[in-house]
Parts: sequence; structure tokens; C-alpha cells
Amino acid sequence: MAIVYAVSANKGGVGKTSFVTNIATAIVTKQPKARVLIIDTDPQGNASMAFGKVPAHFEETIYDVLVDGVSMEAVKVPLMDRLDLVPANKDMATLVFDVLADVETYRRPLYLLKGPLDAIRDQYDFIFIDTPPDMGLIAGNVFAAADRVIIPFEPETFAVAGIIQVIEVVEDFQQKHRPELVIDGIVAMKVDSRTILHSEMLPKARKYCLEHGLHMYETVISKSIRFANATAYEGQPAVLADPGNHLVKSYYDILEEVLTHGKTAQSVG
Repeated sequence: MAIVYAVSANKGGVGKTSFVTNIATAIVTKQPKARVLIIDTDPQGNASMAFGKVPAHFEETIYDVLVDGVSMEAVKVPLMDRLDLVPANKDMATLVFDVLADVETYRRPLYLLKGPLDAIRDQYDFIFIDTPPDMGLIAGNVFAAADRVIIPFEPETFAVAGIIQVIEVVEDFQQKHRPELVIDGIVAMKVDSRTILHSEMLPKARKYCLEHGLHMYETVISKSIRFANATAYEGQPAVLADPGNHLVKSYYDILEEVLTHGKTAQSVG
């Protein structure tokens, strides 16, 4: 049965989709038998664009799963051998209004995703959910269905404050709705060690995590135009487009950390 990771942040542009698509691809290239599913819940549909697909071209998406009860089996699309995608597009932008305006139909608005996801969990070893940059209804559905949360952040001025906000939301959700939900770790994205700001903020984030018993991955994902170019010009995550690039190796390093930490945390728990 798959382990389900939510990749969440309350700020856009921190690299959530890059993390999801590259680490998912890294798994299927490194583990010959692993089966992986990406679920996109962001109205921008960036996860599909990372593989050269156009979000507007999908007739059915995660929206139809959540609102109309369409099965994920009917909506998912193959990306490559053993890697599938449940896409999203702009329809997700109206989900909150569509659901909350019809409480008679959607009596449990935080549990629209869990049932459909549970129905296909046995088909995969890993499921990664890409989320929009907010902590609203969509995030609530993702947290209700996920096992673990990974929080990406860019070490800018308000980085630590952003981490704290997401952690507080997840911990509140744990207490009220899903005690099993675990914050797996914090990952630094788009790191430019040449800048004073990043050099100062990264240690502050590590210090905060250490003081509050949170796991922060040792591997950081460096800022590079290569990751954006892979999507824009080659329609592939950088792990596929340029596997020999030394910066791409960081995704394999973070993958090992995620898998190792997950096993360790499960054995301790």
C-alpha cells in the first residue's frame, strides 16, 4: 500500500511542483519496480506542464473526482512507465465555492479526497500530492488523505515565519481531524549559497527545526535555471532531461533522505 506524501507550503514559487515531479521521477528511475502516482490539486496544473502536457486539454481532472465522484482510475493519465498523474486545471479554482455553497451534497467537505485516494492506494508504492499555496479547503482535503507532509521553503526573509505557519496549520489539523498525520520534514529549495541572505536564513531555519523537534533534510535543492528550462523547453523534469547534471543529483540525494527518514520514523513510532 502506498505511502502518501503531501507537499505543502503557504507561499507560491517555492518549488513545490519541482520537488514533486523530480522526486517522483527519481523514484521510478532508481527503483525498477516502484509505482508512483502524482496527484495535482493546484488550479495552475503545473505538475502536468512539467511533463509537457497542457492542463486545459484534460476533459476530466481531480476536480471531477472531488465534486462529481468520478474515480481516480478514470481520470489518471500515464506519464511514463510506472508513473501516473491525476491532473488539475483551472476548474479547481472554484472548488471552495462549489462545495461550500452546497452543504447538503457535501456534508463532509474535508473528506472529498480520502475515499477516492484510498480506492487506488494498493496500486502504488508512493503517492505525492502537489498542493496550491494556501491552507484552505483543498489543503484540508489533502491533509485528511495524506500520511506525511513535506514542507518546501525558499530561504528568504520570511522563510522561518512561513514554515511556522504551515506547521501550526498541520498540527492543528492533526489534533482535530487526523492524529496519524506526520510532518516528515522541511526541505530548502532554490538555495543560492552565494547570497548573504540565503547563507543567513538557512542556519536560522535549521536552528528553529532543531529546537522544535522537526526534521530538516540535510540536502538542499540549489537554485538553477536548468530546472525551469527542462520544463519549458523539453517538457520533462530535470531528472529526465539532464540526469548527468550535478545539480540534478541533489534530487537523488533528497530522495534517499526522504525514504530513509520515513523508514526510521516508522520504526521508532
